[in-house]
Amino acid sequence: MKFLTPALACGMAASVLLPVLAGDWPNWRGPEFNGSARSGPLPAQVTKETAAWAAQLPGKAGSTPVVSGKRVFLTSPDEAKNLSALCLDADSGKVLWSRKVAEGDKEAGRNNMASPSPVTDGKSVFVMFGTGDLAAFDFSGTELWHRNLAKDFGSLGNMWIYGASPVLVEGVLYVQVLQRDEVPADYPLFDGNPRRESFLLALDPATGKTRWKQTRKTDSTKESHESYATPFPFRGKAGTELVVVGGDHVSGHRLEDGAELWRARLYEKRDDWYRIVTSPVAADGLIYASGPKGQPVVAFREGGRGDVTGSHRAWEFRTAPTDWATPALAGGHLFVLDGGKRVLTKLNAKTGEAAWSGRLEIPDTVWSSPTVADGKVYLLSESGTVVICDAGAEFKVLSKAALGEGPAKSSIAVADDALFVRTASRLYRFGVR
Repeated sequence: MKFLTPALACGMAASVLLPVLAGDWPNWRGPEFNGSARSGPLPAQVTKETAAWAAQLPGKAGSTPVVSGKRVFLTSPDEAKNLSALCLDADSGKVLWSRKVAEGDKEAGRNNMASPSPVTDGKSVFVMFGTGDLAAFDFSGTELWHRNLAKDFGSLGNMWIYGASPVLVEGVLYVQVLQRDEVPADYPLFDGNPRRESFLLALDPATGKTRWKQTRKTDSTKESHESYATPFPFRGKAGTELVVVGGDHVSGHRLEDGAELWRARLYEKRDDWYRIVTSPVAADGLIYASGPKGQPVVAFREGGRGDVTGSHRAWEFRTAPTDWATPALAGGHLFVLDGGKRVLTKLNAKTGEAAWSGRLEIPDTVWSSPTVADGKVYLLSESGTVVICDAGAEFKVLSKAALGEGPAKSSIAVADDALFVRTASRLYRFGVR
């Protein structure tokens, strides 16, 4: 692998802040935080027989693998309901180490305690679980630190189990907890204390100690407080800020202390049950966030302060919105997936105009988010079918491959000119060499 050259680094999206190798997939949604990757040739069709390897996993999970150099990291439960961090060799699929982090896996709907994806800075890997357990390991598997956020701040109050992933920005580890303010007793991790607050947390990645905790308030109600989205770093004209989606709003926060710089309401309609799943993305001075359950994908211009709901709203897309799949951004276009209707739409990222829209023609739901690389869009359905579409001028399904082994909810990662595809029971590597 080669390090990014200065010219290539300047040409990449402004939110790229991790000192990783070119070809790595270091965190949820990849090196540019937008579901895309720069890569050499990638396959237009896959089958079990063409896999470079297939590694057996201890259990199913929605977390996406991350890749750094020749190491693949992922989280998983096992049959005994232990929750562990795993490290695999990227060339062979061999499990190099497995470390138990927590106990007590639970399921709610289609989620379990291993929904957050790991994040790595190329030296250490950080993992989080719905139990609130957050831990760091070096690449040899030595635990660096471990703390439980539920013990520090109360159990995580999400109806379908906590799912946001930790992120690293400029040498600081950030965690988002957006949850219901009065937790019902039938929630998976109810601990007898119904009161909660939503907050952002900054931690020292070397020690796990809190640098700051910032409360994030909202006027939403009941389940609409809850967000399964992951925040991301946006580097704009005014500097770098952390963008957060949840509680009916998208907001920008100062890295130094978490103070809110601006916020915008995503939709006019108010509803008790509008939890948000999709993470924000950004490009060329526009920040994109998606509302739930038929509400639009909205673009906001950067640079605002205070309430920018009206002043900085650039465009919105309502024709085929997304409820749970985070859009991918590549080549000046936004790829939006309605996973329930199995409709993929390509939008002009500046204007919101649709370039094309098409049905995947598969029988089952797609819970994962699209990944774009090498001129292709990669998708994984719940039953374990890999769908590969052309990302070009016209909608075209290039291939479909039924791997089986559902339920599959993890998004496809791209690293080292290869695809890493997680089903309920295996992790596959596919490439053209």
